[in-house]
Amino acid sequence: MTAATVKTNLRNQQRADVVSDIVIEKPDGCLLTCKIANLSRTGVMISCDQETVSQLIPRLKVPAPGNLIVVKARFSVPVTPSQPVSIVANGTVVHLRRMARNEFKLGIQFVDFEDNGFDYVDTYVRKLLARSL
Repeated sequence: MTAATVKTNLRNQQRADVVSDIVIEKPDGCLLTCKIANLSRTGVMISCDQETVSQLIPRLKVPAPGNLIVVKARFSVPVTPSQPVSIVANGTVVHLRRMARNEFKLGIQFVDFEDNGFDYVDTYVRKLLARSL
């Protein structure tokens, strides 16, 4: 039996490693494409380059209370292997970390989902976590 990898969890939910595209929409309508690093029921960690992060977070000011960065995340999850479902979730950027010279990780906490988005994310994450046990 393989033990699941334990990571520091700022989201109070187990994370599932995922590699997929995600589009982040700023309040002004600007769309930024990044990569999902991991996903939980309550948030997503994305990987971006410095130019993308600079557009999203002016002056790379660390997210904090009173400095909330509101975004809309658009990504898809497979309900079945041949049927991806589009997810639209409103959220706030709650974490910023520089990983390398031109790589940043951003944590986005979901605030709400459109339609059945939460149920699809919940099912997908549960399925991924079950496979890792």
